[in-house]
Amino acid sequence: MKINFNLETPGVVARARESKKGWNWFVELLVFVAVFIVATIAQVLVMMPIELTVMFTDKGYMEAAASGDMNRIMEESMRLASSDALVIGSLFSTIGMILITMLFCKLIQKRKMNSLGFVKKDMFKEYGIGLVVGFGIFTIAVLISMLTGGLKLNGFSSTFALGTFLLFGLGFMVQGMAEEVLCRSYFMVSIGRRYPIWVAVVLNALFFAALHLGNSGISVLALINLTLFGIFESVYFVKRGSIWGAAAAHSIWNFVQGNFFGIKVSGMNTSCSVLESVSVEGKDFLNGGAFGLEGSIAVTIVLVAGILFLLTMQAKDVAPEVVEVSEEFGTPVAEAVEESVSEEKVSEENVSKETV
Repeated sequence: MKINFNLETPGVVARARESKKGWNWFVELLVFVAVFIVATIAQVLVMMPIELTVMFTDKGYMEAAASGDMNRIMEESMRLASSDALVIGSLFSTIGMILITMLFCKLIQKRKMNSLGFVKKDMFKEYGIGLVVGFGIFTIAVLISMLTGGLKLNGFSSTFALGTFLLFGLGFMVQGMAEEVLCRSYFMVSIGRRYPIWVAVVLNALFFAALHLGNSGISVLALINLTLFGIFESVYFVKRGSIWGAAAAHSIWNFVQGNFFGIKVSGMNTSCSVLESVSVEGKDFLNGGAFGLEGSIAVTIVLVAGILFLLTMQAKDVAPEVVEVSEEFGTPVAEAVEESVSEEKVSEENVSKETV
């Protein structure tokens, strides 16, 4: 297997270029921030009725509210904030992010859904492959952490509940798709309309990592790994040619962390898990500490290896024609196209002479 760092223009980017040429990278960034803010507001609006329902059906909170004791009300509010019901609700609320992002791409950028990676061909197959890939690489990271003494598995968890487990699974399916649509389908492809694909990959990965700056337990290594995860997902998207596999890998990556292995998901605790894991104190480098395994060297290793492996793969959906890109982040390909055309003409002339 040979590692090829040359990322060819995928069909999704070529189709997006047909709709509208991309803006300057700084303008794209400002627009991305605006879309993210509106998408977050939409997510909050979806979450509000869920929060109210949970609050008004919780006996402890209602008793605290009836007492008028503000300290008690705050305690109950904090308890509910970390409850499975509200965590699951927050996962499902990211459907607001999906809808806003898709509407922006459709109405403002005039893009078709296939330019976001929503390709019908092999969609279930691609989703299935993504689930296997995501589960596999995270399991390898867990094994590395265990073998190096950073993590211990204490067997099956006493907090497991099948109904809650399934709801978390469905919620992470929505949440994983939401972040992939925002960062890969929209932002990466938007940058790729004007700039080389690697520029689009790196920029969207950096801002994907930046979106997690407010998470509990964030560290320098965690930010590096989040950036690497963004690169992995971007290259996966480019190589497979659709959003289905990337979204599935993202969703299962988060799901198995918290609800299978019982590990914090980007600093977030989940009480319902199949297995019970314990991070060994003083070995944050190997287990990620308060952020969870995503903040460990084990995840660094599997993501770097995963990216390199993806770079050995042949892309499924490559643009049939090379499209000129901006000179701001690299050499434009127009010269290469002209050289290719000239070579073809010379070849045709030689053939013509030989025939005569």
